[in-house]
Amino acid sequence: MTATSDTASGSPGTPEMQRSVDKLPGDPAGLRVLHFGRFFNDNFGGIERHVMLLLEELNQQPGVKADNLVAADRLKSEVLPVANYRVHKVASFGVLASTALAPLMLWRARRLIKSQGYQIAHLHFPDPLTALCARFFPRNTKIVISWHSDVIRQTTLLRLLKPIVDPIIRRAHAIVGATPGHFSSSTQLKVYPHPDQMRVIPYGLRLADYAETPAIKAGAQALRDQYPGKKIVFAIGRHIYYKGFEYLIQAMVDLPEAVLLLGGRGPLTAELKALAEKIGVADRVVFTGRIPDEQLVEYYYACDVYCMPSVAQSEAFGIVQVEAMACKKPVVCCELDNGVTYVNRHEETGLVVEPRNPAALGAALGRLFADDTLRHKLGKQAYDRAWSEFTTENMGTKMLALYRSLLA
Repeated sequence: MTATSDTASGSPGTPEMQRSVDKLPGDPAGLRVLHFGRFFNDNFGGIERHVMLLLEELNQQPGVKADNLVAADRLKSEVLPVANYRVHKVASFGVLASTALAPLMLWRARRLIKSQGYQIAHLHFPDPLTALCARFFPRNTKIVISWHSDVIRQTTLLRLLKPIVDPIIRRAHAIVGATPGHFSSSTQLKVYPHPDQMRVIPYGLRLADYAETPAIKAGAQALRDQYPGKKIVFAIGRHIYYKGFEYLIQAMVDLPEAVLLLGGRGPLTAELKALAEKIGVADRVVFTGRIPDEQLVEYYYACDVYCMPSVAQSEAFGIVQVEAMACKKPVVCCELDNGVTYVNRHEETGLVVEPRNPAALGAALGRLFADDTLRHKLGKQAYDRAWSEFTTENMGTKMLALYRSLLA
């Protein structure tokens, strides 16, 4: 999913650029929210994609105007009209430890809130830059934090950030988690003094986009035809430490009847390919690379089972699970004691095993391959759960109700 073409708005931070931004056409009076969505580019992560879908849904409601403030990919600020909202991109010097180096963001955030009349600032954590920005918000600004995940691995960074982040957590008027597990598994939200203002609002997808059209059905069949007589496991994500793809590759040793289609790429891609060669499954592990959005649904329909073998709480939800469920596929995932198993329920929408256990993954996948009735039953129940819990309509309605309650 890509943005519309960039529209230049002058050099970063210049008065000319600011005037061009503030003279954008006015919006109807009503509820105005400024999201801090971290980034907006072709390499969407889960947070960025969630913000995009939420903003599109919110802006369909009468009297609501919600926009996005993010760091740019370069030393140039600009404003993009995207779908039914605006993305304000602030010049940056790049990214360090997953945090944008965009010092102008602090000044730009305060100016936008004051000049455009945003009543609510919606932050998406973890993100130290927006925590810094919040220190400079006007005092009457309501602060909502979407808590996507604790900082898991960067413990030294966490210690440095606590004096910045903790005061903003305490000041927040509401904290949103996509599942109850986002709160129960967090060690960093213990400083929040208002547990009654912690709200569960699940992530939503436009599930109609995952319907099995004739074209998608044909594409899925073409994929299946490439692996005659084989069961297909599908997995996709960045090839990074917490995704646990090495354990899924090892599980393939116990699944001679199956082939794994592994989408995505990342810093561990070469290592994962070497592992497949070493343990003798390279002929049954297909590294697809990046799969274009328009073809992704075909892979979900082509597979027999979707597997998300993530091993760390950095994986706090797993939106790919919902995508697979929307395509009537059962999911095999790992128990991480967080929101992952709120989405995929053991023996209801799929199977859950202990993390870092290739034998357990292999046994769960093998069980679903061997039992067509169980596989189809879990897939149908997964589909029903996706439509009852994880739609953009459900997400937008609940978020809008929260905003209105803060301003009531």
